[in-house]
Amino acid sequence: MEDPSLYSVAKAEAKEFYASFRRIFSPALGQDIYFTSEGFNHLIFKRLRLERKRGAQLSRFAVLPIAVKLIGMATTYQEIERREKEHTVYWGIVAIINKQKIKVVVRKVGTHGNVHFWSVFPQWVTSKRRDTKFFQGN
Repeated sequence: MEDPSLYSVAKAEAKEFYASFRRIFSPALGQDIYFTSEGFNHLIFKRLRLERKRGAQLSRFAVLPIAVKLIGMATTYQEIERREKEHTVYWGIVAIINKQKIKVVVRKVGTHGNVHFWSVFPQWVTSKRRDTKFFQGN
């Protein structure tokens, strides 16, 4: 069982760190990525405002500084997903930093919205389909 006071401290520190960034220029997308309250809330809640498990939240809070660094230094994105029904585009920036696999997701809602931080996945597991590499034999 985890200590509730440790969670509260980690959450407060993560929120303070997150709030210190209004926006960061992303070389991969060629534009600013905004850090909105919606992005921070998504670190805590899943869809329909169901709270993530505390362990998942803590791991996201812990890699937040790496996520910010990755947004500012990555020159390419590795994933893009368009959801036409929602008029939303998601970009995934993937890297291994300090021996840790990390994926940062940013998104744009609507045609006139800003691109904003959406989530960070520390040491995530992807589907086999996304990890499959295709080789052409000789």
